[in-house]
Amino acid sequence: MSKRDLFVAAIQKSYQTTQPTIHLGSAILDGEIITDARVNLPLRMMNRHGLVAGATGSGKTRTLQVLAEQLSAAGVPVFMSDIKGDLSGIAQPGKSNGAIEERSQALGTVFDPKGYPVELYSLSGQKGAQMRATVLEFGPILLSKIFELNDTQSGVLAILFKYADDKDLPMVDLNDLKKVLSYLSEGPGAAEIKSDYGSISTSTAGTILRKIVALEQQGVGTIFGEKSFDISDLINRVDGQGVISLLNISDVQDKPALFSTFMLSLLAELYQKLPEAGDLDKPKLVFFLDEAHLLFKDAPKAFLDQIEQVIRLIRSKGVGIFFCTQMAQDIPVSVLGQLGNRVQHVLRAFTPKDADALKQTVKTYPKSDYYEIDQILTTLGIGQALITVLNEKGIPTEVAATHLLPPTSIMGPMMQADYENHVRQSDLYLKYKDPIDPESAYEMLTRRMEEQAEVEAKAKEEVVQAKNQKEEKGMITEVLTSPLAKQIGREVVRGVFGMLFGKKTTTTRKKTGGFFGF
Repeated sequence: MSKRDLFVAAIQKSYQTTQPTIHLGSAILDGEIITDARVNLPLRMMNRHGLVAGATGSGKTRTLQVLAEQLSAAGVPVFMSDIKGDLSGIAQPGKSNGAIEERSQALGTVFDPKGYPVELYSLSGQKGAQMRATVLEFGPILLSKIFELNDTQSGVLAILFKYADDKDLPMVDLNDLKKVLSYLSEGPGAAEIKSDYGSISTSTAGTILRKIVALEQQGVGTIFGEKSFDISDLINRVDGQGVISLLNISDVQDKPALFSTFMLSLLAELYQKLPEAGDLDKPKLVFFLDEAHLLFKDAPKAFLDQIEQVIRLIRSKGVGIFFCTQMAQDIPVSVLGQLGNRVQHVLRAFTPKDADALKQTVKTYPKSDYYEIDQILTTLGIGQALITVLNEKGIPTEVAATHLLPPTSIMGPMMQADYENHVRQSDLYLKYKDPIDPESAYEMLTRRMEEQAEVEAKAKEEVVQAKNQKEEKGMITEVLTSPLAKQIGREVVRGVFGMLFGKKTTTTRKKTGGFFGF
């Protein structure tokens, strides 16, 4: 057999299956696109997680679009972050052109324009249905990442959450967090927590407060509160197609710690609330994390540990996670080792650092009889990728340089008017549009402080009254025991007794001649 025949046989053996699959494209050998060497990703392996990596402009976003389209067509809901706001076109059928027709012909497919059910979300509430989470749902670890706190400050934040939990104080929004912080650092709670939790220095409390205020001033404090986003809204279908949920973060893309951490909070909530599912024929949901390197940048160990735990365990809930970034090295080794599917676009090696990254990437691929991995990784064209996935038995497939399918929907954003209409017509937009202000830690502590102030004021008033009464009593006693008071008292007594016994004045006696008339 020729090298070409051996190659086709190897690809078909690795990638062909009787199970439902995602069709990624056809393999390339020595620059030739071999139509029969189809590269597929089994649907049941999508919850083994994956990586889509490559240099800027190599086609990663369109690869995500192809994956999302085919998952939706297979009835699998998808969640994606839309970094630049240019993925909303998935909702509308694409338009053919010469490049698309050429690509489709090379792959032996027919371009069939389609739109897919899309739900648009936003962290600011301005570009889609408002996504919110309560402060309590975020927890101290994720909040510490958003506020960029050091270990000491993160420890104080943990105390706030522990106290709120022990005292049944719901922390819903940032006002609640600020109130608990103030109450425990400089309010009545400072003495209360000293023995059980430790004291909170005013300098640390001040730093945390400034971080909170800074986030509020940036206009994104609205992501904390009620109505909290219900993760079941991510697992929807329309006419048998999975809904593609797009989180448009183009208006907060300069706050990477915020949106990346928010997406992780959604994953954590999915893990906590979804029941165990075991091995499914297709996942319940596939979660794409674009610009994944932002999630791990300057992340403390506690944060990384939480990510690793979620990635490791959420597979059993039927959820697949795909990280999208420029280099595999952007992902921690502990997380990278749990990713079973890999789509690697072209890598550039313009600098010594790039060259080192290329060497490290090559080492992570199995040996190939058909490619020099270091050469193929630097010569892939736009819309091409080096792929290896898990087959239906969980075995890594043959490495295949692949010419990828084009998306069937619009490769770009919707027109502004269409976008706004799409948002306004959404039931979920109306569901989450108006915030709710329930009774929470702010109101409860305010009432407690007011009641305590009333008690203290009443006690102070009683002390003042007692002091006044004592002073009045002392004055009366002093007056009554004075010589003048005693003299007046004697005269009064004489007068009273004289009246009782019929005594008359001297004038009377003179007129009558005495008491008996003599």
